[in-house]
Amino acid sequence: MRNPAPDDRRAAPWNEPGEGPAHVVVAFDDNRLAMSLFGRHAENLALVERRLGVVAEQRGNHVTIEGPRQACEQARSVLETLYQQVRNGHELTTGEVEGAIRQTLSQPSVGEIERGRPAGNFTELRLRKRPVRARTAGQDRYLRALKQNTLIFATGPAGTGKTWLAVAHAVHLFERREIDRIVISRPAVEAGERLGFLPGDMREKVDPYLRPVYDAFYEMMDRALVERALQSGEIEIAPLAFMRGRTLSNSAVILDEAQNTTSVQMKMFLTRLGEHSRMIVTGDPSQVDLPPGQTSGLAEAVELTASLKDVAHIAFTAKDVVRHELVSRIVTAYDERAKKPQRRREPKP
Repeated sequence: MRNPAPDDRRAAPWNEPGEGPAHVVVAFDDNRLAMSLFGRHAENLALVERRLGVVAEQRGNHVTIEGPRQACEQARSVLETLYQQVRNGHELTTGEVEGAIRQTLSQPSVGEIERGRPAGNFTELRLRKRPVRARTAGQDRYLRALKQNTLIFATGPAGTGKTWLAVAHAVHLFERREIDRIVISRPAVEAGERLGFLPGDMREKVDPYLRPVYDAFYEMMDRALVERALQSGEIEIAPLAFMRGRTLSNSAVILDEAQNTTSVQMKMFLTRLGEHSRMIVTGDPSQVDLPPGQTSGLAEAVELTASLKDVAHIAFTAKDVVRHELVSRIVTAYDERAKKPQRRREPKP
């Protein structure tokens, strides 16, 4: 990748240091890769424009960026970072683009933005089917914590990749034969429903609750391999009640939706940890479906294990949401409302 006309930027009066508008031209040396960077109907460029407040005009393999100076430099940094990802063989998704934008926005100033730095140095897992890379600084801390600790708690809002990255890490360990199996569990509490009221056998009752986990496996492994591993027990997906009395050795053990565990259930789960195993506990403390007045085992466990060695807690925020950009704003709106004191309504006489 090259900047075809660096002199143009130096000659333009609006490019001198200051707060005025800027005009930046960036060129990419491979037309095919550039088209992948821009996205279908230039949707990736449109996202960069919308999020950074610039105008990006594409002509062949060139992009002309106009707008506030800092925003133009941020857009250039994002495009260069994403181009390097495409060059390395990665297929860009909206989440990848959003992650690069957010990481660039987190830089204190234009002078501290390093070319290719925002997402290029994020932790990556090399899986057989596809590589999985952190998209935000929070996800990067999460993947590093997964590598360095035996027990990891990941808390935060929906859409931050807590479960998805946990499954990716488990698949990574499984493919490297560092573990013999993957065990994933969830408490069977969902918006007040109970398993006994659902039709079908136990797997048919549990499957709807664990559909996001199945989707993650199918995205990271060939479907035939997933089905074979499920049949052989190398991948086990079961409700939390099935964990009682077991010792899980040589395994990656994931507890999803852990905010819906009671204190007793959480203690039971954590004490299933056996030799040569890793345990990952994920949950969103803001979405507890337990009966009123019942304490979430997740919050209690995070507090009790805070000072223990080989235990990490990664707390995601709305900045780590990698779904549609509106999801992040929705999460922020709910968080801000939760911080405000609620008025008590006086009963009418």
